[in-house]
Amino acid sequence: MQIKIINKSEHPLPHYETIASAGMDLRASITGAITLKPLERTIVKTGLYIELPIGFEAQVRPRSGLAAKQGITVLNAPGTVDADYRGEIGVILVNLSNEDFTIENGERVAQMVIAKHERAEWMEVKELSKTDRGAGGFGSTGTK
Repeated sequence: MQIKIINKSEHPLPHYETIASAGMDLRASITGAITLKPLERTIVKTGLYIELPIGFEAQVRPRSGLAAKQGITVLNAPGTVDADYRGEIGVILVNLSNEDFTIENGERVAQMVIAKHERAEWMEVKELSKTDRGAGGFGSTGTK
């Protein structure tokens, strides 16, 4: 599938690192370093603008290494870039660690997955079908 992209950053286009990769890394396109203090959040610009076909979204997700090793994650994970959005892709990062974290220009800060989605049409009813689980919610199926 081909997707139109404008790259106003000085960095290469996002790409798949391996043949089986689902996501492509997004890089910070910033003029100066950004330091996130513990529990602080910021929007990191990427310099990328895309035109997705209707029926697709770009999901912005955390990078597992940053999350596990540094406590840096995407706050609204996954963030959604809709097919009709034409602005610059930004990544909402939050520092969940106890240490300051500095983001440098060109640093890989998130990953983006292109995903097909469906549109729902509501069918209002008075009753839903019965299941064994029923209304059992959080933790209702146990932990072991």
